[in-house]
Amino acid sequence: MHRARQHAERRTRERRHRLAHEAARLMAEGGIRDFHQAKLKAAERLGIRDDASLPRNREVEDALREYQRLFLGDAHAEGLRVRREAALHALEFFSPFDARLVGPVLEGTADPHSPVSLHLYSDDAESVQRFLDEHGIPATSSSRRLRLDRARDGEFPVWLFSADDLAFDVTVLPAATLRQAPLSGVDEKPMRRASLSQLRLLLEEADAAGGGLAAAGR
Repeated sequence: MHRARQHAERRTRERRHRLAHEAARLMAEGGIRDFHQAKLKAAERLGIRDDASLPRNREVEDALREYQRLFLGDAHAEGLRVRREAALHALEFFSPFDARLVGPVLEGTADPHSPVSLHLYSDDAESVQRFLDEHGIPATSSSRRLRLDRARDGEFPVWLFSADDLAFDVTVLPAATLRQAPLSGVDEKPMRRASLSQLRLLLEEADAAGGGLAAAGR
């Protein structure tokens, strides 16, 4: 019995590994954004119908990072560098709102279609619109639901705009939420965030490591 259970657990681990890497490939090559959709499509392609074998989102994200490093190499690293440098300028620009970088550009999994995602903090959400207007930046308004913690969620304003041929996605959160990041849709843990000084350090460390941006994004 013990040996049979070990064998079954090993097979499940192997299927999870295969599914994570196939889902990552589909996200990298097919432009799929949603982790769950990528996992289901990978399971369908591999003929795996065991729900216990579905990998966690973070496993897929790790596999995506590895795929980009192995198969996209310098092109991915350079694209990531461009977006992180644009994010650095954006954090400086939005400094009155305690801006933070979040999402794929910070995590190191951004592709050519990924926006630079920022969180801004203000109890007057319209102040961000006025700030954009004052600087002549046309933006489209939207909204996004985020979980602030295990018990609270909310709908928050979003501003979408382009600058230097890159897309920017800016979510405005109440000032009090600066103390703790909203929960990530990837693993339900507080989102990783980077301030201006933290992103600057990340870029300096990548330069010192010879351009290892994907590794620095972990």
